[in-house]
Amino acid sequence: MGQMISRRSWRSGLLARQRGAAGPPHQLVALVRRLVVAQTGLAAAIGLLYSRRHLPSILITLMLVAALWGLALVVRSGTHSAWLIAVGAETAFVIFGLFRFATSRYLGGTLFAIVIVGTLLHPAVARAFSSPPWRARQSLGEAGLADTPEGAFGGRAAG
Repeated sequence: MGQMISRRSWRSGLLARQRGAAGPPHQLVALVRRLVVAQTGLAAAIGLLYSRRHLPSILITLMLVAALWGLALVVRSGTHSAWLIAVGAETAFVIFGLFRFATSRYLGGTLFAIVIVGTLLHPAVARAFSSPPWRARQSLGEAGLADTPEGAFGGRAAG
């Protein structure tokens, strides 16, 4: 039975590598993704409780939740363009939240969006999103001798 489980896990890992799976994301990318997912749940809970059966408020909340869910999927990739999209979207959410606060005294998830923008703008998080994907980092460590900058002779070739 133990061989069957390990063989299945090996086979699923092989299939994932063949499909080009990204592998484990950087820890800070995973943190930002979890924060965006938490923001999605928080925005849904606060927005639907605050709406008081007002149809436009319910629709705005559902559109915001859909946008945040899409943002969580984009952030999952961990690329630099995902970071740019996340910073832009969260900045737009902060501006929208501040506008909504000024017009109807509704703060909602604006403070959480400010926290996420601050997290995204932290230099370590920005570096995590600008580093190469997991597969590329893995293949960098597997370079052959001739692929290294020093060449096959370690940079001591006679010339």
